[in-house]
Amino acid sequence: MNSSLSLALLEVGNLAPSFMVADACSKAANVRILGIESTDGAAQCIKLIGRVADVQAAAERGAALAKLMGSTVFYSVMAAPLELTYQLADAKPVVSPLLGSYDSRKPRENAMSMTNALGLLETQGLVAALHATDDMLKASNVTLAGKEKIGSAYVTIMIRGDVAAVQTAIEVGRQTVERLGGKLILADVIARPHADLASLLPS
Repeated sequence: MNSSLSLALLEVGNLAPSFMVADACSKAANVRILGIESTDGAAQCIKLIGRVADVQAAAERGAALAKLMGSTVFYSVMAAPLELTYQLADAKPVVSPLLGSYDSRKPRENAMSMTNALGLLETQGLVAALHATDDMLKASNVTLAGKEKIGSAYVTIMIRGDVAAVQTAIEVGRQTVERLGGKLILADVIARPHADLASLLPS
């Protein structure tokens, strides 16, 4: 690893908040997302690389947003980490037998940037998530971008479309979860996801 580069690690509670934080970090400073890795619990570790001042600024912005959303957050900045430390942070994703999915999300090569908005709805429990998804897709002109599980019954639904359509759908989804008495973790919209975040999302 280039000795002028530094590594920032942010541990954020839950997947949807970690996507929001990763996007904010990427837009706050000249950093690159190495990936988002599961801790085998609700928390996700966002890994950023760049010059020390940039990763520090990005980490501070991300931590402030996480706190504003009411999410847990912890971060650390390592100036010029050892090559072995960098390799640990940049390891290949491994399949989690429990969830049947990979333990980390890494940027895809040649991923197209997203011009559409991204809507994120995260619940604890599958019933409310699935019912809300049906209501969102019926309520607005949006497409389903993916469904992710991170363990502990946390489910994240991702939708795409123009900003107004996604905002409408996410509000409908939030209302459905609350009406059903489900546990809502996050219902929010990223108007134009940063290319680094877009490269981590399901294709």
